[in-house]
Amino acid sequence: MQQTQHRRVIRAWCLYDWASSAFATTVMAALFPPFFRSLAIEAGLSEVQATAYWGYVTAFALLLVALLAPLLGAAADHRSRPKRFLSSFAALGVVSTAAFALIVRGDWRLAAALFILASVGFSGANVFYESLLPHIARREEIDRVSTRGYAIGYLGGGLLLTLNLLGVMRPHWFGLSGAESAVRLAFLSVALWWALFSIPLMRHVPEPPRVAALLPLETGSLRASLNRLAATYRDLRRYRPLALFLVAYWIYADGIATIVKMATAYGDEIGIGLAEMVGALVITQFVGIPCSLLFGRWAQRIGSRQAILGGLGVYVLISIGGFLMQTALHFYLLAFGVGLVQGGTQALSRSLFASMVPKGKSAEFFGFYTLSGRFAGIAGPLLFALIGQLAGSSRLGILAVVAFFLLGGALLLRVDIAAGRRAAGA
Repeated sequence: MQQTQHRRVIRAWCLYDWASSAFATTVMAALFPPFFRSLAIEAGLSEVQATAYWGYVTAFALLLVALLAPLLGAAADHRSRPKRFLSSFAALGVVSTAAFALIVRGDWRLAAALFILASVGFSGANVFYESLLPHIARREEIDRVSTRGYAIGYLGGGLLLTLNLLGVMRPHWFGLSGAESAVRLAFLSVALWWALFSIPLMRHVPEPPRVAALLPLETGSLRASLNRLAATYRDLRRYRPLALFLVAYWIYADGIATIVKMATAYGDEIGIGLAEMVGALVITQFVGIPCSLLFGRWAQRIGSRQAILGGLGVYVLISIGGFLMQTALHFYLLAFGVGLVQGGTQALSRSLFASMVPKGKSAEFFGFYTLSGRFAGIAGPLLFALIGQLAGSSRLGILAVVAFFLLGGALLLRVDIAAGRRAAGA
């Protein structure tokens, strides 16, 4: 009976990836960047300015999440309530996403504000979702559970994205007046999907057991969180391999986030049609399902670090290909390449980090993990936007992403993983 309950908890945890990946695919990667650009162009911005403004909005959203994440993690560990925090941020994301459908033509400022709120909800919820991983998965299965979550997320996000692609390409099949109506309906579908498939986690995944806290419970929540956060910064000296991994992840995740968030805006700028871009992203999703699972098995044979480094090598080739891209076929090929490595690289990064985290501070340390990931996503889009404005084209921006993968990989090679795991166990 205990094993049956364990499997139910694992399935419920993985299903949240299915739920929230709809936002990552349909909104962040596929439909919202060109939707935002169309609003900005209608308001009088040029093609390059519209792409640059999207980069700035994305960077600001990530900065806000990065500043909040460690404090949120400290508060969740202090109260031992990561699920309650998760549900609150997921609700913020769901409501903000549903509100996308109400944006009027040309109002790119409202679109930017709602996207920032939705991104805070999405990323804030992920802090607490990922912090549950070391509590629900046994040490020997943590890579497998993490990659399974990504695979299920690819499947869920891919299925809804496919349905939304059909709506954009054939709106009359759904009784819609045109592609714009289909895009707005797609935003509503994401909100509903996210809310519905979050329910199993809320029902079946238990709150982690309370462990000895650094501060007494009667201490004020905000004060306790700030003090514990300061203590965690000091504690990073005791977890040096973990700290070095965070820096490495910070850098190479920047490249990954830039490719994900800027791909369709960049493709739209160089003249690739929306249907072709969304179709390519559908390929990314379904290629990512088996490849995420294969990465988990690959990591068991050669180690998590080696598998991540292999994925970063593929990303270098993808970035160079993006610089040379001319046609929709090129976009399809690059999307296939992203599908090969994206889920596995991110899942193994998550599980490798979780294996070096002390359980009593999991939400707090995953707050720092999110801090790294979100700060990582700031520099890339910002650099992309600045280079695009200065050069009058975004091609050089995509080429600059190569540096993030090379430097991040070099630092990852220096992480003493065995020492990090011993420190976490101690």
